[in-house]
Amino acid sequence: MAVYSPLLSLPQMAVDRQRVESALLSAVKTRESHLNELAAHLIVAGGKRLRPVMTIAAASVGNEKPVSDDVIQGSVSCELVHLGSLYHDDVMDEAATRRGVETVNARWGNLQAILAGDFLLAKASEIAAALGTEVATLLARTIGNLCEGQIEELTKAFDVSRSVPSYLVSIEGKTASLFATSARIGALVAGHDRSAVETLTSYGAAYGMVFQIVDDILDVIATDAELGKRAGHDMEEGVYTLPVLLTLKSDSPDALELRDLLGRPFTGNDRDTALSIVRSNTGVAHAIETASEYVAIAESECAKLPASSATTALREAPRALLNSVIR
Repeated sequence: MAVYSPLLSLPQMAVDRQRVESALLSAVKTRESHLNELAAHLIVAGGKRLRPVMTIAAASVGNEKPVSDDVIQGSVSCELVHLGSLYHDDVMDEAATRRGVETVNARWGNLQAILAGDFLLAKASEIAAALGTEVATLLARTIGNLCEGQIEELTKAFDVSRSVPSYLVSIEGKTASLFATSARIGALVAGHDRSAVETLTSYGAAYGMVFQIVDDILDVIATDAELGKRAGHDMEEGVYTLPVLLTLKSDSPDALELRDLLGRPFTGNDRDTALSIVRSNTGVAHAIETASEYVAIAESECAKLPASSATTALREAPRALLNSVIR
């Protein structure tokens, strides 16, 4: 489901995104033609490139000039980490499609998908190292954060007693940390002062939290057609996200029925029943309230930044995400 982002409307962003596409393909090119095909598979499938866009926007704060090639390279390192994690996610989920095409694991098998994902992470690290020790250390730490967040989620699979703090820790690691790093790399490579670097890092983390909470809300309120996949997929996989957890913790009689449906794989019409319960109770509204708190954090961070087109777009971006689930 496409969600409009003001960041995509920044001056030069269309040109810079093309620079990112070219740099991505160059980064994964090797002498081995089959590895080229594996590594470029999801790149050529497309994508919004929100993490590179975050890097470019952060670098553009306070000026209206085109970003440097080093900023583009920094943005590419972040996108390669994201893509590598998707390759691994698809293996774990036994996913058949991604971005409208066959997944690497579905087409070539799990072993090649894992190796291709490792290769993308390696290339991301290589690019980061060329940008300096601080960037390289930051990216390595972020890859660790992604793993920690994913493990937190996996160990709570089908757990109806999962806590909201567990959920927040998980998405902070698996999603928000890479958005924070994307913004920080843009700020570092662009040469922003330390105050701006820290502000943009905090902004990126808050934006990432909004992004994931909104994505999880959409998974339960949008239709299959809007999502391009089955609604309630997370519940089917035993991943109980914020709107589901808040429904379970509500005083509604439906909470007990939902608890009885969860804790195990769905059968029959369980998915439709569970979706109906979540959609008709207060869990979604309370999840929106939580996302609103992170929107406020992101907006307050932007107030500390110098005026520019990028600053305005950054301030508007989390609110635009939130508005996509307010109906």
